[in-house]
Amino acid sequence: MVATTHRDGETWYECEDCGLLFDDRDDARMHETDCDGEDPSYIQ
Repeated sequence: MVATTHRDGETWYECEDCGLLFDDRDDARMHETDCDGEDPSYIQ
């Protein structure tokens, strides 16, 4: 599920499985369908 959060006066959409933030709800939903629930490997 995608959660809505507000930071720095902007609305962000967060993947509840891995915590990755998106500025577009559709991008977050597309990510969610492929998310394996782990932290993204490309974020260090």
